[in-house]
Amino acid sequence: MNEPRESLTIGTFAQAAGVNVETIRFYQHKGLLPTPERPPGGIRRYGHADVARVKFVKAAQRLGFSLDEVGQLLTLEDGAHCSEAAELASHRLDDVRARLADLTRIEAALSRLVDECHAHQGKVSCPLIAALQRHECRAGRAVE
Repeated sequence: MNEPRESLTIGTFAQAAGVNVETIRFYQHKGLLPTPERPPGGIRRYGHADVARVKFVKAAQRLGFSLDEVGQLLTLEDGAHCSEAAELASHRLDDVRARLADLTRIEAALSRLVDECHAHQGKVSCPLIAALQRHECRAGRAVE
């Protein structure tokens, strides 16, 4: 029994792609996924290529690509533009490395503050709260 290539309803398509129907519609609105024509008196049908495209989008998002960047990658999907795809990935990698450096600084600051909190006992000011208040005051003065 051969089923037609474009045989999936939007609900079945969404389930096969592991997303919800609203995601399909959103991707269509963003231009990441074509909207098939609605046959007279019928419902739109999707195919397995559409499922693969949504899975591509989700995989790229898991790597940190924005939907705009995913759109760019989709235009390079034929594989003939590897250097352009590598350039996009290089920018993403730079961003990830910068965020990792920020997270490392945040982790060190929080770790130090938690250690200070555990070291203080009795009726003394909490080092964490005090540090946040100092930062808030500095930020407030900088804005004025």
